[in-house]
Amino acid sequence: MKTQTTHPKVFVTGFFDLLNSGHVSFLRETAGYGDLYVGIGSDSTFEELKGRAPVCSEQERLYMVKAVRYVKDAFINSGSGILDFLEELDRVKPDILVVNSDGGNDLKRAACESRGVKYVIIGQNQYCEADTARSVDTDPKDPILRAERDNTTPLAPILRSTLPYRIDIAGTWIDQPYVSEHGAGWAITASIEPTHEFMERGGMSTSTRNAAKKIWPFELPAYNEEMLARMLFCFENDPENEGHVSGAQDAIGICVSGLSRHYYDAHYWPERIETVYDEDILSWLEEHVCVVPMFPRRPGCSVVDGKDINPEKVKALTDAAARCWDAIMVKDLTAFADSFQASFEAQVAMFPAMMQPGVQEWIDKVRPYALAWKMLGAGGGGHLLIVVDEIPDFAIPVKIRRRD
Repeated sequence: MKTQTTHPKVFVTGFFDLLNSGHVSFLRETAGYGDLYVGIGSDSTFEELKGRAPVCSEQERLYMVKAVRYVKDAFINSGSGILDFLEELDRVKPDILVVNSDGGNDLKRAACESRGVKYVIIGQNQYCEADTARSVDTDPKDPILRAERDNTTPLAPILRSTLPYRIDIAGTWIDQPYVSEHGAGWAITASIEPTHEFMERGGMSTSTRNAAKKIWPFELPAYNEEMLARMLFCFENDPENEGHVSGAQDAIGICVSGLSRHYYDAHYWPERIETVYDEDILSWLEEHVCVVPMFPRRPGCSVVDGKDINPEKVKALTDAAARCWDAIMVKDLTAFADSFQASFEAQVAMFPAMMQPGVQEWIDKVRPYALAWKMLGAGGGGHLLIVVDEIPDFAIPVKIRRRD
């Protein structure tokens, strides 16, 4: 009697938007481990993590992945976030979960270990590397990115915008006069290279960056950086428009390279700006801060609702920012983490609506890996910036923009 061989079950997960040769090569390689099951991230999870809709709907992506001959079965993951596949993992009960070198992280590893599933990381192959320029992070409404996606112009890689993002490190909210009128102080920001496509409405100053694109579509001009920041601030905040004024820390954080602090005293523009370009300090900071995506700030969210601002709370914010700067200058990680956390807690004390539903759950997820944490920007969602001994593999490192 012939014995029937049972193949191991293999599980992979991903979005597989704009299915390309890199995806197929990855599926072919993982199918070498056994019968391949694919969990596909839903449209809602895609929007949650990337801040925009996918190019192809979840049903289109499911159809295409199922059509790949290496795949035994595929389905849409029912969960959300970076662990959206846990219910499917429990249903399939695979022997192995495979991730590529860019997709692995400690949370996935822990999920496998708790279920007795073997966790395998495979490296990028020649097809994946060749397809980096045709990544899923393209906007079909953007003609330049669409041309790059479709390879219709050899200039597309050159035409992609290289405008920086900004991260706010401590003291921010002080750039609003209704805060600094209770006590002057510093905001600390850093201009970072666009090494990653960060989600919209995520605290990375994407609205100010989008305004900058209308003036300088592809790169900042070689000009006095503070003057560029003034120009951007005035352009974004049209005096004919009524309502919220975007804080100057956004324009400064984008346009002024390096690590900066700016001093506010009841005015929209700071009294002075100090910038650090010391390579040891910038490299040290890059080693100890990183970004974790959560979900975009939800439509209709107002983080200023219920604000409670008084001199005592503003002093807690400004004192923390001053201590944070001093700690960075001497590269004292413990003092940096303590003051960084104190700055965030001072922000939340004044603006409790920053802590929208779902934020605390994300903080709880990163807490085992972080010395301190804060939401970037005005909060309500978006990205966490965390202080760490060593950058975990699920986080996004930052590259601070050096002066040319």
